Amino acid sequence: MYSPSEENYIKTIYSLAPGNAAVSTTAIADKLQTKASSVTDMMQKLAEKQLVNYVKYRGVQLTEGGKRQALKTLRKHRLWEVFLVKKLGFGWDEVHEIAEQLEHIQSGKLTERLATFLNNPQFDPHGDPIPNAEGELPALHLKALASSKSGDRVVLQRVADGNPDFLQYLERLGLALGETFTIKEVLSFDNSVEVEREDHSVLTLSETVSNRLFVSQL
Repeated sequence: MYSPSEENYIKTIYSLAPGNAAVSTTAIADKLQTKASSVTDMMQKLAEKQLVNYVKYRGVQLTEGGKRQALKTLRKHRLWEVFLVKKLGFGWDEVHEIAEQLEHIQSGKLTERLATFLNNPQFDPHGDPIPNAEGELPALHLKALASSKSGDRVVLQRVADGNPDFLQYLERLGLALGETFTIKEVLSFDNSVEVEREDHSVLTLSETVSNRLFVSQL
């Protein structure tokens, strides 16, 4: 059993390098908004528990055990997000902080009953993949909307930025996962993207926004 703080660090390392490249303590400190010295202390503790491989000045990598724990925590977090949105009526901009608390419940039986109750969803309300009970992730074949070309027909599948302000902005635009649209033009002036929606209305999305929206191509 690991503390909430330890689980947060492990999950953060995974999010910074899902391919298990070495992550700097500075990057971890920036992500968690804490001091580099605090990160170093925690890395030493996690190394003692064989959750990370840590060499000073060379960064940190998750061990296989650390990766399993990261995926287990992500599974709980994303299942709780689905529950909060689908069963309790929370908005997708409201659930992250609540799920951050719920993800540290240690009962494996509760996690699996929750998954069964939700019909074993593969994706959370933001389109992020949910690891299954074995720690396997569903396959994703997505690209940033910003990399689309004129004439492409695409489906919005994932929102990469969980910032509540950004999610509220998308809601004001009426954008939701599963929406299909056609790329009208990528404007060379500022790389904004014009998309035509199913109702034939046209929406212009800035480069900042379109880099955070991930789509599959039809």
